[in-house]
Amino acid sequence: MSITLTKYLKTIILCFLFALPLLSKAQHKATPLETLVTDRPDATESPNTVHKGYIQFETGGLYESFETNGFKTESYVYNTTLVRYGLLDNLELRLGWDLLETQVTSNQTRVSSNGLNPLLLGVKVAISEEHAWLPKVGLIGHLFLPFIASNDFKPETTGIDFRFAFSHTLSDTSNLSYNIGAQVGDDSSELSYVYTIAYGYSVTNKFGAYVELYGDLPENSNPNHLWDAGVTYLIPDNFQLDATVGTSITEGQDILLSAGISFRLPINK
Repeated sequence: MSITLTKYLKTIILCFLFALPLLSKAQHKATPLETLVTDRPDATESPNTVHKGYIQFETGGLYESFETNGFKTESYVYNTTLVRYGLLDNLELRLGWDLLETQVTSNQTRVSSNGLNPLLLGVKVAISEEHAWLPKVGLIGHLFLPFIASNDFKPETTGIDFRFAFSHTLSDTSNLSYNIGAQVGDDSSELSYVYTIAYGYSVTNKFGAYVELYGDLPENSNPNHLWDAGVTYLIPDNFQLDATVGTSITEGQDILLSAGISFRLPINK
């Protein structure tokens, strides 16, 4: 492991150590099961953890394209899946993987790659509940393990990211959520600071909509800023459909299209 990677791993560990005293205060008796809250389809992660003793599946498909310097790159993600398990009242375990295909076209020549992305392993902890003007706060950390990936997408180093997730209730029908964090990976020692901010609106008890701005700011490269918007629909309170469209503000992504499903199941009942 490189010195830079070790440095940022220590940063994540320090963040979680900092959160431990807050976690002890956040321990509370089990609350009634709430309506499904997911970490898709937007880039903004919720501070909510999955209810203890439940497992939550969030999966879908995605298409995006980039066109720069005469090269057009298209990505088809056939299975972008995140599995979340509520271990404690304020702690969840996270496992994710993507099955994808990329196609790079130049001068009528097309090169395709397909397989699995690095496996995602992570945790999310709920630090504090919303109180007056103070937001609800969570902390999320992930490792991206290269030895699980297919040869076409296997980096040489382990990727790392972490972020603080915040959420404000604006009214009975609207909320504001945002993330601040950092990541390093993809065989690069360059740290990128990441941000997201999303406004959500409940059209009805079942139908919701959102608009979002997000991006990253690498230490030694140009920043990337993107936006998307989407809708969600709850069938029962534990099954959600979603759809998203987006593109980049800076040069990069031409189009993003996504659709998926999420559902929650008890495993200790």
